[in-house]
Amino acid sequence: MLYNAYEMQRSLLAGASAMANFSAGLLQNPAYPFAYFGGGPIMASALEVFAHASAPRGKPAFGLESTVVAGKQVAITEEITLRKPFGQLKHFARQGVNGGPKLLIVAPMSGHYATLLRGTVERMLPFADVYITDWRDAKLVPLSDGTFDLDDYIDYLIEFMEAMGPNEGQGGSHMLAVCQPSVPCYAAACLMSADKNPCRPKTLTMMGGPIDTREAPTAVNTLATQRPYAWFEQNVIATVPNSYPGAARKVYPGFLQLAGFMSMNLGNHMISHWEMFKHLVQGDDESAEATKDFYEEYRSVCDMTAEFYLQTIEVVFQKHAIANGTYTHRGRPVDPGAITDIALLAIEGERDDISGLGQTRAALSLANKLPADQKKYLMAKGAGHYGIFNGSKWRTKIAPVVEQWIAAHA
Repeated sequence: MLYNAYEMQRSLLAGASAMANFSAGLLQNPAYPFAYFGGGPIMASALEVFAHASAPRGKPAFGLESTVVAGKQVAITEEITLRKPFGQLKHFARQGVNGGPKLLIVAPMSGHYATLLRGTVERMLPFADVYITDWRDAKLVPLSDGTFDLDDYIDYLIEFMEAMGPNEGQGGSHMLAVCQPSVPCYAAACLMSADKNPCRPKTLTMMGGPIDTREAPTAVNTLATQRPYAWFEQNVIATVPNSYPGAARKVYPGFLQLAGFMSMNLGNHMISHWEMFKHLVQGDDESAEATKDFYEEYRSVCDMTAEFYLQTIEVVFQKHAIANGTYTHRGRPVDPGAITDIALLAIEGERDDISGLGQTRAALSLANKLPADQKKYLMAKGAGHYGIFNGSKWRTKIAPVVEQWIAAHA
């Protein structure tokens, strides 16, 4: 019922958005007399904000066509290295550029598409041969393709690293986890190290990840621990409607995840839209477009499988399994002590309201057999959760540290 109600509302809003967009265009048309009188420009701006806020959205494109390597402009071609039912390994091939470190950027499976990391990819392209985990919207995956949980996530990561090839040659292979995937990436590193897998990464960078959520718990952590497992199963899991390929699949809908994130900072989001309205009234289209671009990405959401979401809630947030040494992957213990030659970099944002200070840094102390010179911690001053991997602080303060760490252990 929840998903069907949402679909009905989405259809209604799509029609209202189209009408508002048409009306805004009419009021901005120089040939329309009322565009010059009364509140015409103000009404047009208000309609444009509403149209943008209520428009339906699909999966955005990365749109990265070129980069600059060693002072030369080179073309970027998106290639699919490996396809799996719930995700694919996407490669941003730099035409005419050979060698350099291979970097797997692991995008969160948290309601947003991998394109949320467009800025992360763009910044690393001049330095590395970049790959990314391009997760699929669960409502588009037929039931016949099976299930996908946290154990499958780890299996995918290992397969993706193996698809990138043995960890040899110029620069070697490296892994960068943004937020939620820090846990499965850390687990994959433990397992690959224990197996002496030749494709294990030379470095693992974890950014704002919930390795130990008992450290400086945030509102997200509190929500996950105050309610029992059964509450999440009964209240946030929905069934995909028949109109989608994944009909009858149990999912945690992306629209619920988005609603949760929006409500956490509702005041800031309202101010952002008010500022966008003022920019449109003043004719400052460039500033208005910047806000539009951010929300175009932020509101593009996808579903995740119920089994993955529920297992993450239980294992990561309620049992703190990886932090207290009880985490297992398909019955096999995950031992951070197995990491002896994968250099670890933990990055946290000073103002992160999703993963508190100390939650990611815990990964360094858990890897108790890794030499101290193979561990590094960075606290990004003034950076919030989103700012760790996107924006000016990421580009100028954080990314250079990541590059130096990878280069030092390539």
